[in-house]
Amino acid sequence: MNKVTPLCRIACAVICVLSGTAAYAEESQFGYVYTTDLLPAGAKEIEQHATWRHQKDGGKFDLVEGRTEFEYGVSDRLQMSAYLNYAWTRASHDVGGETVPPETFAEVQVDPNSNWHDKKFVGVSVEGIYRLMSPYTDPFGLAIYFEPTIGNGLREMETRIIAQKNFFDDRLILAANITAEQEGRFLPADPAADPDSVEARGHWDHETDMNVGVAGSYRFAPNWSAGMEFQQEREYSSFSVQNKFRTNLANYLGPTIHYGGKHFFATMTFLEQLGGAVDYGNPDHDFIAHGRTFADDFEKYRVRVKLGYSF
Repeated sequence: MNKVTPLCRIACAVICVLSGTAAYAEESQFGYVYTTDLLPAGAKEIEQHATWRHQKDGGKFDLVEGRTEFEYGVSDRLQMSAYLNYAWTRASHDVGGETVPPETFAEVQVDPNSNWHDKKFVGVSVEGIYRLMSPYTDPFGLAIYFEPTIGNGLREMETRIIAQKNFFDDRLILAANITAEQEGRFLPADPAADPDSVEARGHWDHETDMNVGVAGSYRFAPNWSAGMEFQQEREYSSFSVQNKFRTNLANYLGPTIHYGGKHFFATMTFLEQLGGAVDYGNPDHDFIAHGRTFADDFEKYRVRVKLGYSF
């Protein structure tokens, strides 16, 4: 846990320094869970996200995912965004004593005995959120979300249902997301694979993620909120979500802190994978350690920092 501390200190310092010149913005209250709060019509915002994914069951593992985003309020109900995605990683004997790349770099063939690192431009995304109900004028907020992504050897479509409920004059915010993400990733031929197998030739690998996120945040001081986030992630090795295609299940929980000013906001969330994970595709103990799964899209810790400026 102590390895996470330096990044947390840096992120907190950034928030504190910038908060002196900020007062209120379209607020991204949570790191992972979306709310139905949108930019007003005609407003614009730039956001920068950084997600640090850290530690497998041994060795070294780090993955930093970056996102630079431009948002625009098309109307009071519709918000559109476009963003660039990029990533850096390093791994060394991180799973079962072997070096295993994360899913973002699944197309890379890595020597299992190497100290490996890499970086890449992942792709371009477009995001749209349409609000059906507002938590300020209706019993609760409700919105639908879509996000197609295209990159070199990557095709992805993410959809969400977003719900929000406010209490105590909007000081307490509760939100929930149901997310379906279908992904196609082109994998090159593996020369070490069985010649009769799919892996022996280049092919598109299909996957579906079905996730549930729940979060709560309380405004404890002017412009400042703190709370908790929970994420349950389920993976399937197909565009179908039948049980026979399921591969992984993991749960994450952790605190979140948010500052929202007039033009600037900052949010930081720390998540730790809980025990009780299931790896249906790799039941070997090297992939499940202390109740956690360390398959290619899972790690022990996640830290996400989001900074935004509206104008």
